[in-house]
Amino acid sequence: MKSTGRPPIDRRIVVEASAWRYRTGAPWRDLAERFGNWITIYKNFNRWAQAGVWAKLLEHVQSLAAHSKSLDWAASIDSTIVRVHQHGATLSRHTGGTVELQKIRRGTSRSRNWPISRGNDDQEPPRR
Repeated sequence: MKSTGRPPIDRRIVVEASAWRYRTGAPWRDLAERFGNWITIYKNFNRWAQAGVWAKLLEHVQSLAAHSKSLDWAASIDSTIVRVHQHGATLSRHTGGTVELQKIRRGTSRSRNWPISRGNDDQEPPRR
């Protein structure tokens, strides 16, 4: 029987290339040449992610570490490396707060008996 297609890539290369990519933070297109074609690596990585292979691998490694009592859940995040996502950087500055709250911050607040309005600031207070 004649086989069709190309021979499969070594799975160890896919795992090592995926680890290298996340360790360096490089985009898929900049994958080191020693791993082969980046598209092949990405397709295998993505196929495994959709099949839940990476989640099962993480669970297995965590269970082994928990069994050997070497699992430490402590995490340290340095705020100097936390950055806003590229789409979040261009958002408008409107936070959804009311005009009332903005005036309180400026020191020109109205009486607290007035209802919070989201409309025109020039409106008269409601008559009681």
